[in-house]
Amino acid sequence: MKLLKDILYGVSLSAVSGDTNVMVNHVHFDSRKVEMDDVFVAIRGLITDGHKYIQKAVELGAKAIVCEELPELLVNGITYLKVPNANSALAYIAANYYENPSKNLKLVGITGTNGKTTVSTLLYNLFKKSGFKVGLISTIKVLVDNKEYKATHTTPDVLTINQHLSNMNLEGVEYCFMEVSSHGIHQKRSEGLHFAGAIFTNLSHDHLDYHKTFAEYRDTKKKLFDDLPKTAFALTNIDDKNGLVMLQNTKAKKYTYALKSYADYRAQILEKQFDGQLLKIDDNELWSKLIGDFNAYNLLAIYATADILGLEKLETLQLISELENVDGRFQYFISKEKITAIVDYAHTPDALKNVLVTINALRTGNEKVITVVGCGGDRDRSKRPVMGHIASEMSDQAIFTSDNPRTESPSVIIEEMEEGVEAQNTRKVLSVENRKQAIKAACKLAMANDIILVAGKGHETYQETNGVRVDFDDFKEVKEALMSLEK
Repeated sequence: MKLLKDILYGVSLSAVSGDTNVMVNHVHFDSRKVEMDDVFVAIRGLITDGHKYIQKAVELGAKAIVCEELPELLVNGITYLKVPNANSALAYIAANYYENPSKNLKLVGITGTNGKTTVSTLLYNLFKKSGFKVGLISTIKVLVDNKEYKATHTTPDVLTINQHLSNMNLEGVEYCFMEVSSHGIHQKRSEGLHFAGAIFTNLSHDHLDYHKTFAEYRDTKKKLFDDLPKTAFALTNIDDKNGLVMLQNTKAKKYTYALKSYADYRAQILEKQFDGQLLKIDDNELWSKLIGDFNAYNLLAIYATADILGLEKLETLQLISELENVDGRFQYFISKEKITAIVDYAHTPDALKNVLVTINALRTGNEKVITVVGCGGDRDRSKRPVMGHIASEMSDQAIFTSDNPRTESPSVIIEEMEEGVEAQNTRKVLSVENRKQAIKAACKLAMANDIILVAGKGHETYQETNGVRVDFDDFKEVKEALMSLEK
């Protein structure tokens, strides 16, 4: 158990009713999990308001209530704490409850529209290969050194983050690399954490259903850098027009990386092939199995971070040359008929364009590029026609299909994608609502040496419709479809 006043350190309090010099058990923001002597934090969410469940939490045995608005009835023996922002309060309470575990390791946050998972995962792999005990908090999974936990969000809730970091402390983890999403920053899930550094990858159209404007989306990302201490580092991609914006108000030591601009860390692509690319970093050449300009940026960010954190440069370059693709990120398979199938998580206009630019740059003759793509339901609708335009413009054949329609009609989503297709490209577009059938159609249309891109889901192994998830793995589906045609 913990002393309530101890876990309130750093929390801004508007009013207190009751005793803070009491022992409490656990902290929860889900009233259903509350038990005797717990603390309940009432969060105003997108779907429901935790203030509605304060009475339920009290009935279940809560000893303390943290809220933005005090209930009319205050129960004797219960401590009520009014705060300006419950999300922020929860962040500090969670960190204090787990004894501020982020202070005991070097926590590096990675933010940006694309590349977060690749950079964080490959940094984990690189430092692991260097002999360190390492942690990872990513979209795909959470790793506490060698122990794996399933990830549920890009940035988990603050209680889960601090619990994982606490476990990392127990395992002697020295470095942790963590994806930090704009949702996570806005909802204060990264607040109260002590970051040793932050990396900015890029910024493009995404999440405008949540942030409403691009400026708000950008400024939310920027807050990660604004809050860094003087002892931390801030590493940014200055080829991105928003790169220097991230550094405007940071107190951290500033570093830059780029392929096209003058920067502290620079790289050059010397040669590209389907099985990798030759890069020049710091006047040293290295062969990487990861292809595309976007991966050159990712690898340069990894190299720069390793150098800033004190790893030996030549050893780092050697380890970078050994790194493999992250699941669902330009993951490819070549069939016996010499058809190349690529699965990529590209679910934003910029990511889709980057992958198709890479594919088209690698074409050597008359190969067709067939793109299977959809857009998620209950998400930013404004990007749907943009992705429809990109897929139809940059492919020889585009097949629009479902991609986690959630509570929306798949056919309506596809229609909104079709709105972005220009007249001269309509003949290149097919709409096949069933994703499995869309992938099969692409495989049937493909001839020897053609390239199939299945975009949007990447590492995800499910399809979500009306709250129901069914197993669905793009890579498995396209591989099986191609192999069945060879029989």
